[in-house]
Amino acid sequence: MTEMTENAPDEKREPPPSETLPVVDVDRHSRPANRGHTGDDRDDRGDHDGSSPDQPAVAGVLLAAGTSSRFGSENKLLTTVDGEAVVRRAARTLLESDVDPVVAVLGYEADRVRAALEGLPVETVVNEAYETGQASSLRTGIRAIRDRKEECEAALVALGDMPFVAPTTVNALLTAYAENAGDAIAPAFEGVRGNPVLFDERFFDALADVDGDIGGREILLESDASVLVSVDDPGVRRDIDRPADL
Repeated sequence: MTEMTENAPDEKREPPPSETLPVVDVDRHSRPANRGHTGDDRDDRGDHDGSSPDQPAVAGVLLAAGTSSRFGSENKLLTTVDGEAVVRRAARTLLESDVDPVVAVLGYEADRVRAALEGLPVETVVNEAYETGQASSLRTGIRAIRDRKEECEAALVALGDMPFVAPTTVNALLTAYAENAGDAIAPAFEGVRGNPVLFDERFFDALADVDGDIGGREILLESDASVLVSVDDPGVRRDIDRPADL
C-alpha cells in the first residue's frame, strides 16, 4: 500500500508517479542529527522530557484502525508473519527506530489489536469513527501528538498493515528531516513512492482536518517542501491487503 489508506475501495492502490517530487539520498544507517531550527517557532530539542539534544523530536503514529474488508473474515492486522502479528511487527519497526513516542490509532476490534501490542511501549488511542475512512484515523493520531505536553517537531505516519518496512528506512527519513532536506518526506523504492511518511509540525493543523480516505497524500504531493528519500527497501511498497500478500 503506497497511499496512506486503510479503508480504500477494493481495487489495488497505486501511487501517482513519484517523479513529481525531488529525490534525495541519505545514509540509512546514520543517526538523526539536530535539525538546527532557530527562532521563536521551535523549542530547543533538549527541552523535551526524555529527549536527546542532538536529534529532532519525531513521534511515530501507527494507523491500525481499518476493517480489513478485502482480507476476508479475519482481521489482517492479527494474522501472523514469522509467528508475529502483522500490527505488532509494524509497531516494532517504529520502536526499533529513533521515533519517540509511538502512538497506535485503533478502531476495528480495538481490544484485540491492543492485546496484540501488549508488552510494547506503545500508547494507544481509539478512533470511534474508523468506518468513515483512513482520514479519521490520521486526524485522531495527529491530534493525540499535537495535544501532548511534550512538543513534537514532526510526526512519522506508518501503516499497521505494512510489517516489512526496515527500521533503518524510518531512520533515513529522520536523517533527511534533520538535515533539512524537506518538511514532508516519504521513501521511494526503485523510484516509486511508498510509506511511511514524515510530516513537519507545520502540517499538523492541516492533517488534523483531513477528510475522506486520502489522508496526507495531497499535503505530501502539493507541498513545495516535499521530498522522497531513495531507499533499498521493498517493504515501503509492500502491504497486506489479501491473504496472498503474506
